Amino acid sequence: MIRLLALLVLVIPGFLAGLGIKLMRDMLFGILQPPFPFLWLQFLVGLILFIGGLGFVAGFIFHRDRKNNKVQNKFKDK
Repeated sequence: MIRLLALLVLVIPGFLAGLGIKLMRDMLFGILQPPFPFLWLQFLVGLILFIGGLGFVAGFIFHRDRKNNKVQNKFKDK
């Protein structure tokens, strides 16, 4: 059950990061999605979703590796 919860914790931010990439791509091609009134706002929201999702997944993996002592010495707790 815990592994399923951990999978969901990683899938949801991964999905949001993918949505962010889609919003940024649509802005570059000039496709305005319905909830956004401006292209620049669509790009900004897409960038925030992408950075947030990627940062969460990266932080989760880093925390897990740090807990299992699989990181370099400079990243270990002192």
